Amino acid sequence: MDKRELDQLVKERIALLRKAPLFSRVNDKGLTAIARSAVVQEIDAGTKIVSEGKTGVGFYLILEGSVRVVRGEEELAVLKKGDFFGEMALLDSEPRSANVIAIEDIRCLVLKRWDMKGIVATNPEVALRMLEEVARRLRQADSELS
Repeated sequence: MDKRELDQLVKERIALLRKAPLFSRVNDKGLTAIARSAVVQEIDAGTKIVSEGKTGVGFYLILEGSVRVVRGEEELAVLKKGDFFGEMALLDSEPRSANVIAIEDIRCLVLKRWDMKGIVATNPEVALRMLEEVARRLRQADSELS
């Protein structure tokens, strides 16, 4: 892949990452670092990608295909191209809250927690912007509970 193709690929990844609320406030420099650190993973239909109750290590952005999100026996959502899951695993090592199962063959952009730590260490602005979004979401949840 030449430099022009790589730059185009990074731009496409940035556009998709920007749609994830956790990254919506991150600047271009931070998004570029994230886009370059993430890897593309192909997963076969029927594969359990994330297991409820198990510790998570990554964020997944769906590039192709679809997945089911299931807690216990209840289907919570069907996610498709442009959707994402596992964003909280970038921030903590708490157990996953649901199973995620590939409905069909999928391709995902995957960012692991340890890669995110490296990005934050060299670009603290990324952490600040992510925390702003987390704080916004907490305030919204608090407001909805009141």
